[in-house]
Amino acid sequence: MDGPLLHVVLHEPEIPPNTGNIGRTCVAVGAKLWLVRPLGFRLDEKHLKRAGMDYWPHLDWEAVDDWSCLLARLGSEPGDRRFWFVECGGSKSIWEAQFQQGDVLVFGSESRGLPAGLLAGREEQIVSLPMRSVVRSLNLASTANTVIYEAVRQFGGRVAEG
Repeated sequence: MDGPLLHVVLHEPEIPPNTGNIGRTCVAVGAKLWLVRPLGFRLDEKHLKRAGMDYWPHLDWEAVDDWSCLLARLGSEPGDRRFWFVECGGSKSIWEAQFQQGDVLVFGSESRGLPAGLLAGREEQIVSLPMRSVVRSLNLASTANTVIYEAVRQFGGRVAEG
């Protein structure tokens, strides 16, 4: 396969340690991390180290200014890539989704989730983790790690070499 195993998109992430944990998982499996601005933190070396992201030099990542820039970089025409939007109340659980190598997994910000405009008309691409109604949501890093590793499990447990 050419390119990363998966593309992991954080749309306007706010909390550096969450981004750091997700980045570490991306390094572990060979996924590319995309950060869609605005970000709730700075990306300079001092702030990355403070967030415990000392493995950052091993991470394939890119920050883009907005959603349209991301689509331009990834390719947004039908069939270019498959996008999965991870959001509470999705039309299917992550265990019903059939992930493929090269898919794009999109996660929203910690406090707002994904904007309604991104989700409109994409109901079949919205997936979620099942949870009891007494829980509003799970931590972003925990959710992302679970979804990423479910995709890897579906690939037969193989991660990208490199």
